[in-house]
Amino acid sequence: MDVFVNGKAARMAEGSTVSDLLESLGFTDGRIAVELNGDICVRAQHATTLLHEGDRLEVVSFVGGG
Repeated sequence: MDVFVNGKAARMAEGSTVSDLLESLGFTDGRIAVELNGDICVRAQHATTLLHEGDRLEVVSFVGGG
């Protein structure tokens, strides 16, 4: 199935979760925010939130610095 991450298409297997997507994109650092179809998807729900055809996600990683 196809989902859209930060405006770009990404192919995922049926039954994939937000966690699966983040792992496939290399987001292993815990400092990220995910918006799924306009709503915040809290970290506690990443492993249980299933993706569906056409879902739109915005993924933002936070970088420390000074």
